[in-house]
Amino acid sequence: MKLPRRWRGYAYQIFYRLPVPARRNLVRLMVPKYTVGAVTLVLDSEAADPGRLLLLRQPPGHAWGLPAGLLKRRENPAVGAARELHEESGVALAPEQLEPATPNAVVHLKGWVDMVYRASVPSSTTTLAVDGGEVLEAGWFPLDDLPRLTTPTAVLLGIYGIGPRAGGVAPGRP
Repeated sequence: MKLPRRWRGYAYQIFYRLPVPARRNLVRLMVPKYTVGAVTLVLDSEAADPGRLLLLRQPPGHAWGLPAGLLKRRENPAVGAARELHEESGVALAPEQLEPATPNAVVHLKGWVDMVYRASVPSSTTTLAVDGGEVLEAGWFPLDDLPRLTTPTAVLLGIYGIGPRAGGVAPGRP
């Protein structure tokens, strides 16, 4: 319900007279909340066209996804992406080696935001290491012959022109 213009003006006058902590708490109560994660699209720098992509199989193990995870509180997204990439696949890259993808942020309708980065590494000299718990398997797959993907992965890759949903629009966009 939208307040009449005059009442809205009064509400803002009262709001801006409140102490900053009280204003901050009110905003936190009224504004939608998002969970923020970091995702990395890792391409094989040695692969011939169309290229190869690093994918992970996580429990329950029916489909493949991208190295990704939630950001820690106040964590820089590139730092979180590098951390998750290393934890899940064993690929150690510095945050500066990750290039922000375009678009860099993808807002999903279900209330989360993915900060997406790209990287290229040579698969012949990059050792993949998984823990067998959080990640069951990691592997390189040709972009034109991807395995069964998780729905969120298929949607995200489609935004970047990859996979069965290539050319799709970002969630929440017309």
